[in-house]
Amino acid sequence: MQKIKVFISSVQKEFAHEREMLYEYLSTDALLGRFFEPFIFERLPALDQSPSEMYLGKVTHCDIYIGLIGRHYGYEGTDGISPTEREYDHAVLHHKTRLIYLGNVDEKEIHPKEKAFIRKIEKSIVRKMFSSVTELKSCVYASLIHYLCENEIIRTGPFDATYNATATFDDLDLSKVAEFVRIAKLKRGFPLSVESTPEIILTHLNLMNAVRITNAAILLFGKQPQRFFITSEIKCAHFHGTQMSKPIPSYQIYKGDVFQMVDQAVDFVMSKIDVAIGTRDQGARVPVTYEIPRAAVAEAVVNAVAHRDYTSNGSVQVMLFKDRLEIWNPGTLPFGITPAMLRIPHASIPANPLLAEPMYLAGYIERMGTGTGDVIQLCRNAGLKEPEFIQEESFRVVIWRKVGDKVGDKVGDKVGEKLTINQQLILKYINADSRISAKELSEKIGISQRKVEDNIRKLKNIGLLRRIGPAKGGHWKILHATD
Repeated sequence: MQKIKVFISSVQKEFAHEREMLYEYLSTDALLGRFFEPFIFERLPALDQSPSEMYLGKVTHCDIYIGLIGRHYGYEGTDGISPTEREYDHAVLHHKTRLIYLGNVDEKEIHPKEKAFIRKIEKSIVRKMFSSVTELKSCVYASLIHYLCENEIIRTGPFDATYNATATFDDLDLSKVAEFVRIAKLKRGFPLSVESTPEIILTHLNLMNAVRITNAAILLFGKQPQRFFITSEIKCAHFHGTQMSKPIPSYQIYKGDVFQMVDQAVDFVMSKIDVAIGTRDQGARVPVTYEIPRAAVAEAVVNAVAHRDYTSNGSVQVMLFKDRLEIWNPGTLPFGITPAMLRIPHASIPANPLLAEPMYLAGYIERMGTGTGDVIQLCRNAGLKEPEFIQEESFRVVIWRKVGDKVGDKVGDKVGEKLTINQQLILKYINADSRISAKELSEKIGISQRKVEDNIRKLKNIGLLRRIGPAKGGHWKILHATD
């Protein structure tokens, strides 16, 4: 395919760095480099031809004219016109696509002729402002992608909205569709009734046309979604320590539709973390408090499933360590969104909007665009360190666990002992479940059963722990200062 020629025009001295950046970016970017061939004067070899003729010739044969406009008007020819304005006029004459970017500078600093040039530009096209090289890069990227789409050189559309080439209506489980409507109507007031035909329901959700179904329909309601998307799965692992190491004590791969996978992954985590059982003092129901709020775990897992890159060979990974929970999502944040922006109110730009909307309707997402904020607040309320959001090759959420608690401090005061982390953890888990076994303590803490038994022996020797009843059928008692 013949590349699209891009002429980059500006007062050279004022925008030397920006020109070089754009040339390198358009030449080497994995996507843009496939389609665009940039030109700047600095890369022109010595030729027996006047610069003015060369420039205008390049404008004549280019497809896109990019103009960087700033403070200075530049060298004026005998007619009083600068090379940049002459190149722009030539682009207008030959009906070139013009992309103009205006540096964010104080208007008082702009040359009078440059101001007149800007006014002329604004009469015919919309120009974009930029304050930094990074912002200019983002603006140019967005404009060039728009150009490719408008000219149907590439066809863009979210993965979930693409009609699947091989799947048919028979590949959907219609009982799942009916159950979804029942839940969505209850939780969000979904307008259609369970008596509506599956075709009407799926069409309403933009998941099918007259004969074809989308990728999102398969992921949401498919009989066997992994038959079409083999990496649509969640891998869950539990490590006793703080690092990934083998053997892995507990490892599961969950498949099915997105609702099933989320439920299974969340249950995996909740079954491995600490839980405190209260009393009926405040009511008939016994309060149950998890070490990490279930809602925070669910929100992070749902976000990974809804926002992941389904064209990637990677899978969502949920890894529970001694000190943290990590949820890995194959993909990147939306263009223009940074990890820091996830900590404040930000735009909701789901990578898979047709997948996210039904998950919202079914109650898996509480409010569109507030997921990361909700995770932060839930962790704060639980007394946990604020979670981290990290963008590397994959996107990663880190939710920190509580390591030890005040139980060890309270009983440690009795004998003036400073307890180790493992001893504090043993007391913590015994405080939550007095019948917990040494094997279960070993699994929760991430140390061998022998070390658990050694630490229990030390706790007994210093008068902090007592066994009540036989080894099987008995229970532990934590001894406090008054015991």
